Formats: sequence, structure tokens, C-alpha cells
Amino acid sequence: MKIFLSITLIIIAMNVSAQEVNKKVHDKIHNKDILLNACTRQGLITFPEFKEMYDPLYEAYIPDAATMIELKKLIKKEHIKIILGTWCGDSKVNVPNFFKVLDALQFKEKNTDIIAVDGSKKAENGIIDGLNITNVPTFIVFDKKGNELGRIVEHPKTTLEADLLAIFKKKK
Repeated sequence: MKIFLSITLIIIAMNVSAQEVNKKVHDKIHNKDILLNACTRQGLITFPEFKEMYDPLYEAYIPDAATMIELKKLIKKEHIKIILGTWCGDSKVNVPNFFKVLDALQFKEKNTDIIAVDGSKKAENGIIDGLNITNVPTFIVFDKKGNELGRIVEHPKTTLEADLLAIFKKKK
């Protein structure tokens, strides 16, 4: 009986903490359907409103080759969180370009978290609590111990790859 109760409690705990990935909800602020919470890249790039800009922008973006060579030398086992709004114009422009940079760097997808927020820049279940998200997109780089190294907020100061390089150089 104890084993059955233990298994039941474990299953309940897993279901309570499980989060729907690529969750679609209606955002009252923007009066449209959006993605919310944890997303996969595939879920994001197939979301209709996001996809319409994603494909052409991804294809058109050409990261600076010299910056990429330098950046590739510095990237190790960092982790990146991308907080975005599928409703947000800056997210629709900068996220495809950021993925183009990550792909060119052969950055491991498993080291990237994608979190979609609503019009209030909130997600559910506290997944962005403590990240101080004021604008989207926000790209946050963490070291392998989980310490924040730096972030790009809303749009790059120069280019995405140059701003990333500045974050990694600061780490050294």
C-alpha cells in the first residue's frame, strides 16, 4: 500500500509541475493568440504569426564573419535564455537573426531555453521570476554555473553577434 501511495504521489507531483510546451493562449492585451511559457524552436517557427517574418529574415541575415570567428573561440558551455513575445515586432525581427547567429556558431540547441511571454511580459508558474524582464526580446547568457554573464535587451546596440562578443569578452 505504501508503494502504491508513493507512486501515486510521484505521478501527481510530476503532472502538477509539468508544463505544456508551445502553449497557445489568447492574449487580452493584444487581442490575439500567442504562445506562452516554454517553447521549442520548432513550435515557435511554425506559429503562424511568427513564421511569416521568421523565414525571410532568417535567410537574409548575414552575421559578420570576423566577429563570428572571434566569438566561436570564446563560446564554451554557456546557456542562453531567449525571452520573447510572439506578438512583439522586435521579437519577430531579432529572434530569427539571433538563431542565425547561434546556428552559424553551431551552438547546441539543448543549451537554449525559449520562453514566450504575454502582453504584460509575464509567463506562468514563475519560469521568468527573478529575470527582471522589462522588454522583449531579451537574450540572456549564463555561464555553466548559472551565473548571468550579460544580456541583449530588445535590440542590439551594434549587431547581435558583436553584442554577444562583448558579453563573452567581458567574461574573460
